Amino acid sequence: MIAELSAFLPHGAVLTAESAVESYARDQGPVLSLQSPAAVVWAQTVDEVQQVMRWAYAHRIPVVPRGAGTGVSGGAHATEGCIVLNLDRMNRITAMNPLDETAVVEPGVINADLNAAAAEHGLMYAPDPASYRISTIGGNVATNAGGLRCAKYGVTRDSILALDVVLADGTLIRTGVQTFKGVAGYDLTSLFVGSEGTLGIVVGITVRLRYLPHSEQTLAAFFPDIQTAAAGVLAVGEARVQPAIMELLDGMTLTALDGAHGSNLRERGGALLLIQTDGFGAEAEAAVVRVVLTALGGTVSSQDVGEAARLIDLRRHSRGDEVDDEFRVGEDVAVPRSQLVHYIAQLERVAAEHSVLLKVVAHAGDGNLHPTFWVSAAEGPAGVERLDLALDESVRLALGLGGTITGEHGVGQYKLRWLPWEQTEEVLGLQRQIKKVFDPRGILNPGKAITVEA
Repeated sequence: MIAELSAFLPHGAVLTAESAVESYARDQGPVLSLQSPAAVVWAQTVDEVQQVMRWAYAHRIPVVPRGAGTGVSGGAHATEGCIVLNLDRMNRITAMNPLDETAVVEPGVINADLNAAAAEHGLMYAPDPASYRISTIGGNVATNAGGLRCAKYGVTRDSILALDVVLADGTLIRTGVQTFKGVAGYDLTSLFVGSEGTLGIVVGITVRLRYLPHSEQTLAAFFPDIQTAAAGVLAVGEARVQPAIMELLDGMTLTALDGAHGSNLRERGGALLLIQTDGFGAEAEAAVVRVVLTALGGTVSSQDVGEAARLIDLRRHSRGDEVDDEFRVGEDVAVPRSQLVHYIAQLERVAAEHSVLLKVVAHAGDGNLHPTFWVSAAEGPAGVERLDLALDESVRLALGLGGTITGEHGVGQYKLRWLPWEQTEEVLGLQRQIKKVFDPRGILNPGKAITVEA
């Protein structure tokens, strides 16, 4: 049956050999049950995506859409009997409209490439996840990705104006508008953003661009501990300064970065609050931030362009790489900013009580934390059990503070067990009904993003 796909796709667009498809069986998220796809299929045009979906719909074959595979929640993990529909060859910027401050891109366009093209016109695409050099805009749309600049410029949804989407049966629709404002009908564009490929295959994206900042000022504020640094986040807010970037890194993260990159961050303090102001008022805002953080006991220094770039790049690498001798899971809970200090203290308590290691980084400007818990692989099942208990407790604590189980990485496959902790059965039921409207045969990325029927 899979061989039929080759009839309407270019030569080499369908791979079925187990050795060839193995590397496309998962993204970077934890694996609960590793499955091998029946095939990996590349589409290069909208018409090809439509033909693949018509075939899959007719044969009831599950389809898992994939970009660069940089997700960390299992949203692109293969499911049993599926085909992985790879969109990374649909990588054209089809329109750049500087006067309208918009661009139209295919889903496989790399975030950094869009930014480079926009910069030629004095513009930028604001969402910048840590993986921006390799992640695709389509993948960013799938998870409603955020990034370092989201404190000021918002997440992906705030920069998406319109979408071209192929539905489960191959029908092509367009949602949204080409203008900054538009309220005709239901907001289907926002519905698709963050739906993790469970409602349709995004094949075209109209994005809103922003002005490249006139200037930037970057401050590194080192504190004795992460609780004091987190208090600095609230103090900056109380001063009514809106940084473009406000990132928080604890001592364990600084130590890990020093070991991996030869930096000396841990020598400078027990926690780092990295802040960047931008625009015509960047210097004045930075001056206010310096006063506020110094008053809290921070050691604050301005960074030149080169050092600022290096520190921001180190922050982007703070999640670290998987290693064979550890079981490690990183999360992306979010809590109200007023609860940052308390929640971080609770995370440290949880880690100590369950005898697991912990490091914390955060998009502190909007309360989105990335705590990473880990144990030695040598501990085997006992270590994994403690790790799971710590993760569960950390999520329940976040929810108890008015937070959410995921700020920007998506539910994927891994976080499904936590979704009913956050949302009522009435809400979950409505989501299942929406899924059935768009995907009546249940072939679009099954087992991801929403819970199945109770």
